[in-house]
Amino acid sequence: MIGRKYVLVINPGSTSTKIAIYQGENCVVSHNLSHDSEEIKKYNKIYDQKDMRTDKILKWLEENNISLSELQGVVGRGGLLRPMPGGTYKVTEAMLEDLKLGYQGQHASNLGGIIAEEIGKKAGVTSFIVDPVAVDEVDEVARISGLPEIPRRSLVHALNVKAVTRRVCKELNKSFWKSSFVVAHIGGGITVSPVKNGRILDCNNANEEGPFSPERAAGLPVGDLVKLIFSKKYDEKEFRKKIIGEGGLVGYLGTNDARKVEKMIEAGDEKALLVFKAMAYQIAKEIGAMATVINGKVDGIILTGGVAYDKKIVDWISQMVEFIAPVHVVPGEDEMLALAQGALRVINGQENAKIYEEEVQM
Repeated sequence: MIGRKYVLVINPGSTSTKIAIYQGENCVVSHNLSHDSEEIKKYNKIYDQKDMRTDKILKWLEENNISLSELQGVVGRGGLLRPMPGGTYKVTEAMLEDLKLGYQGQHASNLGGIIAEEIGKKAGVTSFIVDPVAVDEVDEVARISGLPEIPRRSLVHALNVKAVTRRVCKELNKSFWKSSFVVAHIGGGITVSPVKNGRILDCNNANEEGPFSPERAAGLPVGDLVKLIFSKKYDEKEFRKKIIGEGGLVGYLGTNDARKVEKMIEAGDEKALLVFKAMAYQIAKEIGAMATVINGKVDGIILTGGVAYDKKIVDWISQMVEFIAPVHVVPGEDEMLALAQGALRVINGQENAKIYEEEVQM
């Protein structure tokens, strides 16, 4: 396609839309379009925001002298679709219907594929989503929880987990499709996943199990949890907030900011040191547990997410798990680049785009 050289990346959040233009894997220009909360309140449904957000993106492209005729593809953040294998998906009518409906819930990320398709049609190019929140590749044995009424669910930071695994494979000159890693995404929520041959075989649900995190209680002693629930100290809304938002570091130390915890430790706060070390301890235990899923045959352990910038956390975890495999630190979560890379793999013929209705149970 002569003259077509850019990929437009769209990542909608609750009150903002991150957008970027990539030429290959190089970001040419990016911006965070803010949406006033009062403006957002005007819309009854997430889908109703489509035209407003699309118009703002088109205006931004015009202001940056980027013509639709220069786009070779448009990619959006994937939303709460039906459980599906990972990969880069072409946006189809069946997918659009489920995004509009909010098959697994209403979330701003549902707009990613919808807006990508709107702009892709105008530009005359294909639109995609990549490794959405709905990625579910876990083995059936991993779904058994111990209580028939409560199956274990796959909710994982799939986009970042797969992107950093690909990155480390490239550095090690290994095939992504013939590798075994345990990836710990350490952010506001923490997920630890064994990734074998490109597939996420298991994961902890960051809201309900596994290590506590900066703001989530995660796995808790069940008996004491039941007692606290029936103590009637909290209603359901208050209790949910207590375990997701006011748990973890927030509950013990009053902050979800690892940098502030570091300063507390430097000032001699022994409680801060103990709690911070306990978070690293729980992450390391979960890494060890997930290593068993791939029989201990681990090419590497990857620490990623925002908290992976913290040297203490990284050092504590590494000391406990480096006997399993070498530790690779890839801090942050470069979602925009990961989305661009997913689209480029299809555009450049390295992979075939997956078709939603062929991969899920409709």
